[in-house]
Amino acid sequence: MSVVVISPSNVVTFPEGGGHFWVYMQYVQGLRQLGYEVYWLEHFQSSGNREQDELVLSTFYQRMERYGFDGKVILYSIQEPKSDEGVEHEYMGLCRSEAETIFRQAEILLNFHYKIHPELLSCFRRTALIDIDPGLLQFWITVGQLVVSPHDYYFSTGETVGTPNAKFSDCGLTWTRIRPIVCLELWPYIYAPNSEAFTTVSGWWGNDGKGEWITDGQDICYENNKRVTFMEFVELPRLTDQVLELALALGEGDMEGDSTGQEQSWQAAKPVPLNVTDYKGDAEDQEVLKSYGWRVRHAYHVAGSPESYQSYIQNSRGEFSCAKPSCMWFQNAWISDRTLCYLATGKPVVVQDTGTSSYLPNGEGMFRFSTLSEAATALATINANYEKHCRAAREIAATYFEAKPTLERILNFALK
Repeated sequence: MSVVVISPSNVVTFPEGGGHFWVYMQYVQGLRQLGYEVYWLEHFQSSGNREQDELVLSTFYQRMERYGFDGKVILYSIQEPKSDEGVEHEYMGLCRSEAETIFRQAEILLNFHYKIHPELLSCFRRTALIDIDPGLLQFWITVGQLVVSPHDYYFSTGETVGTPNAKFSDCGLTWTRIRPIVCLELWPYIYAPNSEAFTTVSGWWGNDGKGEWITDGQDICYENNKRVTFMEFVELPRLTDQVLELALALGEGDMEGDSTGQEQSWQAAKPVPLNVTDYKGDAEDQEVLKSYGWRVRHAYHVAGSPESYQSYIQNSRGEFSCAKPSCMWFQNAWISDRTLCYLATGKPVVVQDTGTSSYLPNGEGMFRFSTLSEAATALATINANYEKHCRAAREIAATYFEAKPTLERILNFALK
């Protein structure tokens, strides 16, 4: 059986990210359905707290076992070099020679960890970078905020990456465009006409909750948090009878049910973005949302594990969601991996338009909006013939985003 290794980013140390886990599990399960033996390779950064690390690792290993991945996980840490020989990778649960034997046997490394060290890449016969942040990744490389080690192949989920239509550089690399994927067998069609709310699961702040700004240090500077775009459409509940619910990863001091009473200042020590809005805390943001008619829940409470994330989507009526400002800035025709899960489950989606697409549908099962009026009209259209749009949603997932064809394309291209 041929071996493929995938290298995800920040899954182990983000146990609350049920949706983040699914991003990579779609690839893993799709590869296994194609008959490959798959290993999961991930960098583990200790928190410095032994008990916390043990809990995080236990949670991760239990999840992997539930998805049939017992004994197929290789975690490593990076040790400071003791000489001029370079960094050392220390593996957990197996010795270096055992890990590198697996790497040599592998047909290819599919790498999602942009900062992976070149010494680790050199252990593989073939390496492919999988870009799931189209536009942003190329921008980070261009302005020198990220150095990506050379790979043999470069794949991107951005429809415009490396084309004349891109509003960003290709960084001098040859990109092969692929579509994001969903594993249909793991996301069955569920028709639930009595489901009440259009929902989404989202971070309020980018960069792992620290806040995200796009800046080249000179001419470009703007806030790139989902908070910006959701606040632009804050009036939507007043324009529709449809219940709208946001499951948001909010600042720790402002979580529902959090007793610390501490308020995080996310603007502190950050670049000052152009046209920044006033910010007084996540608790106040919640009150603003609720005053307009939004239901707000905390993402970690309702979607903090792979199972609860899936259940939350399955029990939703559909998805309403906004995109990060950079998606509109770059016009990358981006679609969220989360949205694919809604579509596969047969939940119609109303999502922000991120640029002209040659294949993304608009008007049946999926609606792409740019204005409040377009969003409200889309919700009314869906509810006027709900079952039709549910079936169309599933068909979109099956036609454009089913995992196996895209993975076959990647491997056929890279292993030829």
